[in-house]
Amino acid sequence: MSAKASKDMQTMTELLDQAEDSLLECKVCFEKYNQQKKHRPRNLPCGHVICLECVMSLAHPRNLKLECPFCREVCKSSETSDCLPLLHLMEILSPSANNTPVLGRTIGIGEDVAIPASQSFVFRLSFGGWGALINPTGMAVCQRTGCVAVAHDGKKRIKLFTFNGDCLQQFGERGQAGNDIRYPTDITITLDGHIVVTDSGDRSVKVFDFNGRGKLLISESFSLPWGLDTTPQNDLIMTDSEAGTLYRLTADFKKGELKEVTKLYSNLCNPRKVAVSQASGALAVIEHLMAKEPNYDSTRVKIFSADLQLISQVDSFGLNLVFPSKIYASDVTFSREGHIMVTDTHNQTVLCLGKPEEFPVCRPIITSGLSYPLALTYTADNSLIVLDGGDHSLKVYTCS
Repeated sequence: MSAKASKDMQTMTELLDQAEDSLLECKVCFEKYNQQKKHRPRNLPCGHVICLECVMSLAHPRNLKLECPFCREVCKSSETSDCLPLLHLMEILSPSANNTPVLGRTIGIGEDVAIPASQSFVFRLSFGGWGALINPTGMAVCQRTGCVAVAHDGKKRIKLFTFNGDCLQQFGERGQAGNDIRYPTDITITLDGHIVVTDSGDRSVKVFDFNGRGKLLISESFSLPWGLDTTPQNDLIMTDSEAGTLYRLTADFKKGELKEVTKLYSNLCNPRKVAVSQASGALAVIEHLMAKEPNYDSTRVKIFSADLQLISQVDSFGLNLVFPSKIYASDVTFSREGHIMVTDTHNQTVLCLGKPEEFPVCRPIITSGLSYPLALTYTADNSLIVLDGGDHSLKVYTCS
C-alpha cells in the first residue's frame, strides 16, 4: 500500500470514528443511536436531533408537548420524525442493521407513540352525545352483527347502535315488566347474540334478546354485581364488587336456563371491570383500592391465566414507575393479539400494558380527543371503540 493510500485510509478511519462519536450519539442521554425503538434518532422541528426515548421522556404525559433541550423551542412529539440521514448512515456503517427490526409508526389521533404497528389507530367517527346517551356506564360489541350495545341512565337503559351510529333498538325501562333495568353497571353480548346486563338496583344479572325481551334473571344472593365479559366458551365472567369475588355463570341463553354459578376467585379488593382474552382465555380484573386520605384512591390491574393462576398485578403506584403520571384505570380489554388495554380517566388516554408475559409496559396509544374514557372494546375488524363519559359519546378508531 502506498503512503498516500495509507494516509487516505487513516483519514477515512478518523472520519468514521468522529462520525460515530459525534453524529451517532444522542446529546441528551449520550447513548448510541440505533434502529430499534429506544434510541432511534428523531428530528425536532427546530432541526436538533435526539433519540426517541428522550422525546418520550421529555414530553408531557397529557398533551405530549416538549421543549427542545438545546434551543427551548416547543413542539409536540407528533411533530418529530425519523432522522433519515442518520438512519441511512447507520445502515452504511453497519450492514447488519438492515436485519434489525424497525419500529412501526403508531398514531393516536395525530400523535406518534412508541408502540407496535399492529396497534396503531386513527380517529374515524363519534356518535351518541348528550340526549342520545345519559351517563353511560358500559359498552359491548356483537361480533356477529357489529352493532354496539350501551348501558346508560336514560329512560330506556339499553341502546343498540349500528357501527355507523344509527340507533337500532332501545329497551330496559325501569319498572316495565319483562325487561326492567334499574341501575346498569356493565354489559356484554354473548357469542350467540344475547345482551347481558349487571343491575346494581336489584343486585342481579339480566339476559335479553336483541328485541329487548327478557330471557333470564340470575339472582344468586350477589352483593353488588358489576363487571361482565363473555368467555370463548360462551360463559359469563362477572365481578361482585362488594363481595370481592369473581364468578363464572354458565347458561343456555336461548332456552333461558341457568346451569351453574361458580365462584372462581375470592378476596379481591372492590373488583369492577373484567375482560377475557378470546385468544388465550386469560382474565384481567380492575380492583379499586380505597385509600383513607381523600383523593388518593387508586386502581390495580390483576392478570390471571385461563386456569385462574395469578400471573401478574400492578397498581397505580407501580404504573407510575414506568409512566410519568398517576394512572386511574376505568376499564380493561384484550386486543386480538392479546395485548392488555386500559382506559385511563386521570390522563384521558388509552394505554397498552403489553401482553401478560411482558406486563406491565405502558404505551399511550390515544392521547387526545378524550375527556373521560370509561370503557373500550374491539370490533371484529380490530377497530377500537371508546366510551367517553365526559361527552356521553362513543368514539371509533380504525386500526391503520
